[in-house]
Order: sequence, then C-alpha cells, then structure tokens
Amino acid sequence: MSMEEENRFDLDQRKRKRMLSNRESARRSRMRKQKHLNDLVNQVGKLREDNSRISAQVKLRSEWYATVETENRVMRTQVMELTERLRYVSSLIRFVQAASGMVMEIPDPLLKPWQVPCPSQSIMASANFFQC
Repeated sequence: MSMEEENRFDLDQRKRKRMLSNRESARRSRMRKQKHLNDLVNQVGKLREDNSRISAQVKLRSEWYATVETENRVMRTQVMELTERLRYVSSLIRFVQAASGMVMEIPDPLLKPWQVPCPSQSIMASANFFQC
C-alpha cells in the first residue's frame, strides 16, 4: 500500500469512528429526551390527580362553610328574637312591679344574655376561620 492509500485508509477509519461516535451520541440524546418526556408526562398525570383531589377538598369545604354560615345566620336571628323577647319580658316585669309594688327577682343569667353562663366551655364562631 502506498502512503497516499494509507492516509486515505486512516482518514476513512477516523470518519467511520466519528460517524459511529456521533450515532451513539445521537442515540443517547434521543434516549435522554424520551426519558425527560416520559418524566414530564408522569408529572402532568400526578399534578392532574393532585388538582382533582384539591378541587374536591375545596368543594367539600365550601359546602361545609355554606352550611355553617347558614346555621350562624339562623342563630343570629334567634339571638335577636330572644333578645327582643327578653326586653319585652323585662319591661313587662318593670310594669308589673310599678303597678303592684312587688319586687320580683330575675335570675342573673337572664339579665345578662351576652355573658356565657359556663365560661369554661369554649365557643368557636368565626366567618374567617377557614379562609386562607
């Protein structure tokens, strides 16, 4: 073999090695891209599941909040009604006392409806309790 043929042969060998190396590098790159794509698809699926779960929790808590808010409105109405009844009874007692001269004693908790009769019991009532 002549020197020129040897150089050409070496050049062809290097080209083949480079081509094989490039092919292998491209194959690894495609594999990395595919793995990344699969990871992203899995992440999307997990995020969709999380989103569905959180949406369901928000819906349940919103329904619960609406129920509690309705109960609170009913209780506020009852408090106003009972307060009016107490005022009426108190004025009636004052009228009877003035007319008859008798002194009637009303139990203390009835005279102070806003004071809790059993202070050791806690009362939980807040419209902002579950707001973020």
